[in-house]
Amino acid sequence: MATHHLDDRAPHAFWDRDLPPRVTIAPGDVVVFETLEGTGQVTRDSTSEQLGALRQELIHALTGPVAIDGAQPGDTLVVDVLSLEHHGWGWNGISPNFGLLAEDFERPYLHHYVLDGDVCVFNDRISIPYEPFCGTMGVALAEPGRFLTAPPRRNGGNVDIRHLTPGARLRLPVLVPGGLFSCGDCHAAQGDGEVNGSGIETPMTVTLRFDLERTETRELTFTTPAGQPLTRAGYGGYFVTTAHGPDLFANAQNATRSMIDHLVAEHGLTREEAYCLCGAAVDLKISEIVDAPNWIVSAYLPLSIFG
Repeated sequence: MATHHLDDRAPHAFWDRDLPPRVTIAPGDVVVFETLEGTGQVTRDSTSEQLGALRQELIHALTGPVAIDGAQPGDTLVVDVLSLEHHGWGWNGISPNFGLLAEDFERPYLHHYVLDGDVCVFNDRISIPYEPFCGTMGVALAEPGRFLTAPPRRNGGNVDIRHLTPGARLRLPVLVPGGLFSCGDCHAAQGDGEVNGSGIETPMTVTLRFDLERTETRELTFTTPAGQPLTRAGYGGYFVTTAHGPDLFANAQNATRSMIDHLVAEHGLTREEAYCLCGAAVDLKISEIVDAPNWIVSAYLPLSIFG
């Protein structure tokens, strides 16, 4: 087993089977990826106005690709998440015309976080557990040409699954020779749904181990580590808002709107701060989808983050 290192100086923001690999490794090898924050454009000194002027074609800034020697279409790439180390700072925010409540927020808003050990400091009264993962992990698509990274696809990609934390193992279908794996868009924490369009975006050092299975996987699958809860934030209980109706998307919007109202009224946040906190810490869940004509979506706010 060998360990390889990739710096963050050659990011790419697309999937392309013809992009040459930066390194070719053997099954069983480990790769340490240095990754930029998700956009490749936001810094510790950025302002809300600058967030509103991002170049969309640069999102997401991925490190890679990595070719795995011997990987062929029809194989499965096995990726063990060994560690994710933050660099002390992160952000999330509101981009106009984007996110679950795009129609509710017209102006850009940027919220900076201090990452200190295993907590993400929102303000002097609110801290969120550090539960890091790569928002984007994937392999090259079989089709020729360049494809935007924004939508998740069969190759994985921008899945934003918050439980791909250290100890998780994911499996991806190999679609081209070598696989051509890339990762980035790292989050220090995120609520299920990423409702405002960003987790706590941050540069990270990501350490992954790669292996191959000679069986086919149709879509990304993963396992979480045994003996660990899905989230550390839940030990203090939750405050939950709900919404019902025949449209799950509208229900998710309305449950989130009710949560924003709660955070403003009970915790003194601005609406922009509340929306950002929802993206970083509130989990959306489909509570019921069998009793037509109405379904239930619930928004779970972990109470342990306060105080």
